[in-house]
Amino acid sequence: MASGFGLNGGPSRCFPFWQEVLACYTVNTNTDDDSGKKKCAPALEDYMECLHHKKEAARVQAIQAAYRKKQAEDPRSDAPTAGQIRSLGLIEATLEEKNIKPSKWLPHVKDNF
Repeated sequence: MASGFGLNGGPSRCFPFWQEVLACYTVNTNTDDDSGKKKCAPALEDYMECLHHKKEAARVQAIQAAYRKKQAEDPRSDAPTAGQIRSLGLIEATLEEKNIKPSKWLPHVKDNF
């Protein structure tokens, strides 16, 4: 914990967890015997998770991997192709299919070739 202050000047988001760890260490250890640190492992684990979010990140990765695996196993049968998405059916269509009347003042694709 760098300073103990959050972004808005109040306590940091993990400060309550740090207080739990500190209280546990104060109660369970002394200068001669620090074997009580083992009792504080769960509180320390919570504090470290608050700081680094490693368990949360691992869980998100596992969920995303399962989602991607499920998508790969069962692709949509009616999914449009990339070409259909890009063109929306407008590029390949003729002028009659698009209901566009050719103008004598504007150039057309067939005039450009």
